[in-house]
Formats: sequence, C-alpha cells, structure tokens
Amino acid sequence: MRLPGVLAPLFGLAIAAVSVAASPVQQQHPLELELSHGGRGGEVAKKSHLSHWAKKTKKAFLDDVREGRAGDWVVVMGNEGGDLDSMTSALTWAYHVAHVRPPTKAVALLQTPKDALDLRPENQLALKNAGMAVGHKDLLTIDELPEPAPELAPKLKGIALVDHNVPLTNWTSGKTLSIIDHHHDRHLAPDASPRVLSPVASCSTLVAREVLRERRAGKPVHGADLPVELVDMLLSVIALDSGGLGKGTEIDKEVARELLGLSTWKGERLFKVMDDLDDEMSKAKKDLGHLTVRDLLRRDYKGDIVDTVSPNTPSLYLGIASVPLSLSQQIERTPNVTLAGWIAIERAWTAEITADVSLALTSFRHPKTGIKTREITLVVRSDGRLNLEQANSLFARLVKGIEDSDELDVNPWEDGSLEGISARRMVWTQHRRDAGRKVVRPVVENIVMGWS
Repeated sequence: MRLPGVLAPLFGLAIAAVSVAASPVQQQHPLELELSHGGRGGEVAKKSHLSHWAKKTKKAFLDDVREGRAGDWVVVMGNEGGDLDSMTSALTWAYHVAHVRPPTKAVALLQTPKDALDLRPENQLALKNAGMAVGHKDLLTIDELPEPAPELAPKLKGIALVDHNVPLTNWTSGKTLSIIDHHHDRHLAPDASPRVLSPVASCSTLVAREVLRERRAGKPVHGADLPVELVDMLLSVIALDSGGLGKGTEIDKEVARELLGLSTWKGERLFKVMDDLDDEMSKAKKDLGHLTVRDLLRRDYKGDIVDTVSPNTPSLYLGIASVPLSLSQQIERTPNVTLAGWIAIERAWTAEITADVSLALTSFRHPKTGIKTREITLVVRSDGRLNLEQANSLFARLVKGIEDSDELDVNPWEDGSLEGISARRMVWTQHRRDAGRKVVRPVVENIVMGWS
C-alpha cells in the first residue's frame, strides 16, 4: 500500500543522503587546443576538455529547466551509491549521447549530494586525474536540481539508467529511454534502447563497449572523439572493479584492450597498466581514516521506498549502508567508544533521511584470523511511517527471516556484546562471505514486501 505524500520526503532524503593530450588515433577537439588536460598526479593548471564540457552542459541544463525547456533533455544517472563506476558510466554515456548523430541534449546526474562526493577517496583521485574542477563545480548532483525529481521526471525527454536497471521511486514518472547495467535484470522498460545487461566486473565496461561500437559504426559528429581523460577514467574503474582484470570477464578484457589504444598508456602492456591502476585506485579507496561514523554510513548508502502487499501495512523506506570497516572499528570512532554511541549516531543519521528500516553491512579482514568477515546491523524505527506496533511486528519478522535465511547464514554478533542494545536493533556475524548487498537486499526486500 502506498502512503500519500511519500515522494516528497524522498526528495529531501536525496538532498540529505545520499568525471593529456589526445591519442594519435583521435581527432583533437578544437577546444582542447586552448585547455591543458589534468596530469595524472600532477598539478592541474587548467580544466580539461571533459571538465569544460561537463560545466557547460550542467549550466545549460539548469537554465533550460528553469525556463521550461526540460523536455529537450535526457538525464543519465548512475545508482544512488555514487561509486566510481556509476559516476564514470554516467559521464561517459552522457558525453556520448550528446555527440552522436543526431545529437541529444544529455547531462550526467550524480544521485548523491555534493557534500558526499568526497567521502569516496577513489572518486576524488579519478576526478583529479581527469582534470575536473576543484569543488566539483562541473558535476551535477541531486541536491542541485531546480525542482524535486518527482516533478521534474515527467517533464524530461527521458532518463537513461547506468549501473542499475530500476529507477528510484522519485524517477518512475519519467520515461526510461536506455539501460546499461551489470546487475540482475529486473525486466523494466523492455523497449529501452540500448538495453544492455551482462554480469561483467564493471558497468563502465558495458558503457564503453556500446560507445565504441556506435563510434565504429560512424555515429560521432565532427570533433567529438572521446577525451583521453575520460578513456583513462574508464580504464581506472575497470581496473578497480576487476582487480586489475584478474577477476574480469572476457568482455572486461576485450574492452580494456581497445580502450588502452585510446588512452595515455597507448602501446604499454595491458595487464601491467591495469595492475598499476588497480593498485593506485585501491590504495585511495582504503584511505578512510579521516571519516567519521556518519561519513562511513553515508559514503555508500542505497535506499528507496518498498511497497508492501497488504492494505494493512504501509509502504516504507528501506536503506542499506555498506561499510568496509568492522562494527568494532566504527565503535572506536564514537565519542564514548560504545555500541550505544554508534547506535546514537546511526539513529541521528536515519532520522535525517527518514528511513524506517536501515541496515549497515560491514566487510573486513578479521584482525585475529585474517579471514574476510561480514556483519549485518538492523534498525527499525517507529517514529516515521511505522507506528510502534507496526515497527515491533516488522522487526520480529525481519529478525526471523534473516536468521532463517540460508543465503545469509548469520549468528548473533560474535565480536562484541549485545547486552543493553536498544529496542528493534540487532547485530549479526554473517558467515556467507560472498553475500554482500546484492544478496542481502533482495532477501530483506522480500521479507518487507510480504509483511502483513
């Protein structure tokens, strides 16, 4: 059952919550003669061509929306987690769509607020290497939209989804024109074109493959070759997601090989380049020592409205944070170094984003055994869409469903005490080491949807 007015709080959530020289085989865009590219690891004297295009496009989009011309635009969006793959996929597809015959006005939208962009150090590094603007003035974020997404969506020419294949509730009133994703196909928009779903290491692989295919078919307009800084960013994310191609599929390897010939590293050995990029990006990704508990919960958070089947139970907001530190390590960052202190921070954060059910999934190497370990923390609130009776009922159902799930294989928290834990909170140690959010989320969503 859908509660009235459920979309408006979601827009508030989105605001609070929850991107060198050209290769010899490329034609240089005239604008690039006036601008220096961002050197890898060096000072950026001027913005890159990609940055200039992104800033110009962002301004044109915002101006057109304010002046009633939103219908001219396609908004390309990654998922709300805002990782490097989503960001790079959105930038690449928007750039490509804007430069093929006939050209379409397209802008990349990051579904994270501007103040959350720097919570991912690997994104910061990739943007710096690409010569993007300091302060992210050239990137469009969800909190910069001139009007709430539910109002804007039906006015647009359409939306393009990358790195996910079902739009968030806020965007469902828009027309889904294309889908490129590497997650499980949920069979939305069968007429989307292109509609590409394949289980590769990185969505950027699939986006790059489509771009390269269309460009080989002669679609690009004059002067619209892929900027080398964007090609380098694509290689960086593919390297990160595939472990330097060690975990990559044949598609990842084939696309990386073709991109290499258009990149800064043309002529170098593919696997050496990808190993180096993986090392560089992985080191940045692990640099989380400066982040607070609230930052850690925000940096990789995905959530949306889940509808229940019973007319007696309300629709509710379910959100899931992925954190690459153990709960014990996070507790050490709280003022009083207690589980209660962590819960207080989590409670403040979930109140801010109006979440009803939230989970924090941890993944880390256990300090004693060195074995990859996972934990699940569950919180159900009673001060939002759920009253106390409903919250208690749903919490009991979730606990039973999670503990009975063979897909998750959990035990009560093994690395700390649950004594004195607040009502409707639970922590488990998870023994299915390969069951991250892609596994946990559908299990929990199915429990919620079947709740009555």
